[in-house]
Amino acid sequence: APPSAPHPLARSPMAPKKSTKGKKVAKAPLAASKTVTKPKHPLSESRPKNFGIGQDIQPKRNLARYVKWPKYVRLQRQRRVLMQRLKVPPAISQFAKTADKNLATNVIKMLNKYRPEDKAAKKERLVKMAEDKAADKKKSDASKPYMVKSGVNHVVQLIEEKKAKLVIIAHDVDPIEIVLVLPALCRKMDIPYCILKGKSRLGQVVHKKTATALAITDVRPEDKAELAKLVDSCKAAFNDKYEERRKSWGGGIMGIKSNHQEELKKKIVAAEEAKRAAQI
Repeated sequence: APPSAPHPLARSPMAPKKSTKGKKVAKAPLAASKTVTKPKHPLSESRPKNFGIGQDIQPKRNLARYVKWPKYVRLQRQRRVLMQRLKVPPAISQFAKTADKNLATNVIKMLNKYRPEDKAAKKERLVKMAEDKAADKKKSDASKPYMVKSGVNHVVQLIEEKKAKLVIIAHDVDPIEIVLVLPALCRKMDIPYCILKGKSRLGQVVHKKTATALAITDVRPEDKAELAKLVDSCKAAFNDKYEERRKSWGGGIMGIKSNHQEELKKKIVAAEEAKRAAQI
């Protein structure tokens, strides 16, 4: 009978092992030389830190970039950056050029001297006026005191009637259109004005949260010299520079990456021009 075919899963017989007895293994051509380590002083020995869990304390880092800030924080930061990038018309950009610290401090000091009376003081004055009237006094001791005038509509009326001696405008009014006309109106009516930082600072003067504009109409005789100095300073800083500021645009401040790209473009253009000049 013919021999049967081998099973496909059957193992083939193993080849006999070659004997390696008597053969030598070749050495590596470039054997690494053994380096002798000198013992180091224990005080100068390096002890690398291990920042694993439960090991050395992590160093302090500024984690502001890793924080997921609330949406209102992100919006106000994006708005601030956007306001820097966009070009701002002169009529709006003039509100960014506020009075310096010295002038602003002197103006606030003057305003605080003529703060409007609160409800209790006003009630007391009106009661005294009524008592004087009942007693048939010709001149009452409780006359209306000098005070700062507030409110855009009232201030505009005082400017148009030329009763305002000094107009103070807040720089951060929102919407800005409320006070946009005041600088031009003050210049037209030849009334000194100044732009101060913070509508809340002006609001504190008149016992309110915020105030868009204030006006000084009259002061006591002892303060007239001080008011005259403030008027001269405000005229020099704002009224006289109106034409100059009317032509200057604001904004257009680019980021660090954009500035680097612009510098690189200028360098490339300068190099090309130098090459052309050398060829001529």
